[in-house]
Amino acid sequence: MHVHILGICGTFMGSLALLARALGHTVSGSDEHVYPPMSTQLREQGIDLIEGYEHDRLTPEPDLVIVGNAMSRGKPVVERLLNSHINYVSGPQWLAQEVLSKRWVLAVAGTHGKTTTSSMLAWVLRYANLNPGYLIGGIPKNFSVSAELGDAPFFVVEADEYDSAFFDKRSKFVHYRPRTAILNNLEFDHADIFPNLEAIKTQFHHLVRTVPENGLIVRPEADGHLRSVLEQGCWTPVETFTIAAGAAGAGEGGWSAHLTEPDGSKFDVLHCGKKVADVAWDLTGLHSVHNGLACMLAARHAGVPMSVAAAALSEFQSVKRRMEVIYSDDKGITVYDDFAHHPTAIQMTLEGLRARVQRLGRDGRIMAIIEPRSNTMRQGVHQDELLKSVQEADRTVWFKSPDIDWDIEAILHQPQQSSEVVDSLASIVRRTAEWVRPNDHVVIMSNGGFGGVHKKIVVALASSARTL
Repeated sequence: MHVHILGICGTFMGSLALLARALGHTVSGSDEHVYPPMSTQLREQGIDLIEGYEHDRLTPEPDLVIVGNAMSRGKPVVERLLNSHINYVSGPQWLAQEVLSKRWVLAVAGTHGKTTTSSMLAWVLRYANLNPGYLIGGIPKNFSVSAELGDAPFFVVEADEYDSAFFDKRSKFVHYRPRTAILNNLEFDHADIFPNLEAIKTQFHHLVRTVPENGLIVRPEADGHLRSVLEQGCWTPVETFTIAAGAAGAGEGGWSAHLTEPDGSKFDVLHCGKKVADVAWDLTGLHSVHNGLACMLAARHAGVPMSVAAAALSEFQSVKRRMEVIYSDDKGITVYDDFAHHPTAIQMTLEGLRARVQRLGRDGRIMAIIEPRSNTMRQGVHQDELLKSVQEADRTVWFKSPDIDWDIEAILHQPQQSSEVVDSLASIVRRTAEWVRPNDHVVIMSNGGFGGVHKKIVVALASSARTL
């Protein structure tokens, strides 16, 4: 069967392409915003990519079209599809019907950390020789690709609350019917499709309704929004967990992680106050510890001992574009590419980096370069929270794109906080090269390609390093 995917370079749709190809289908796809790492992965896997959404993108006619949620009425290829007799389906529905049926699905949902936690969970199951299938909205470094069929019964899926398609406005995760579900956290996001937090809670409760009574829901104890979701009705056992700063005198009930290094690079896992495992890994930050413990509890439900899960996490290599080091030199200058695009994610990332810098005992500064690119950010929904999110940065540069719908300069241009707004990539590169000195850290944050500024900054720093 010839399967054509509209919006194939999205992280979810690109992963679907790999699964369809593994099932023996001929796969092609079209997109108009193509950038690594997904475009690189698809080409390496021999999948044909076609630029644009013109009528002829469905010539010759495929047997099936999988429609990404970036598609909308009015696009020529969508109108051609609807006018034809070609069969079409949303990505989540295709995944549920063709891949997830009769599998033990382990789904990771939440506003933040889905990609990293899904990658952790797939890796822990792989390390335990369970060879799971997985679909992740990114490229985990412990695997060569973002999706594999694996062997039955286990399949790990990143469970997104975004809508399924222009003809199916339910959240993607409603299709997946997990037996094990991690509800990692819940905040307001996706203002382009959700009017308020209550609407997102409704979708999360739709997910809760699909988890069977012999399944498991894992959630953090402290998240009040998730607690209120479960108070609407829950028919599944729930395990909660907490995070504490030290190993002594806490954790009398339930599951908890206790930091043995302040930056989260080492922590103990306790159950009812008794230590059952310890983790030492390359990740930092409370959010990483949070993700790691949630992963361990989900893997335990699938039969993986906590000690084995801890050993697996010690070899976890994170995900591309999640604090991925893209440049470092002998003067201690380091540049990171990070996907953070919500104030909470930005804050947690910078706090984790600050803790690591302090642990290493180096006199390094942190520069944050941020593109407010998501639909929610462009609408200014979180504008009042942004300055607080970068308090751990010594300098912040915000990129003002032409489609920002709010007065970004009035809100974010704060000289007393070393925060400024610029409207050109060239200005970002120049300011970075002028400001950075030995042992400094530069974090580039965007959920898109950011105009290739990553490479431009690396080139500029490599050139200026010769004169530092």
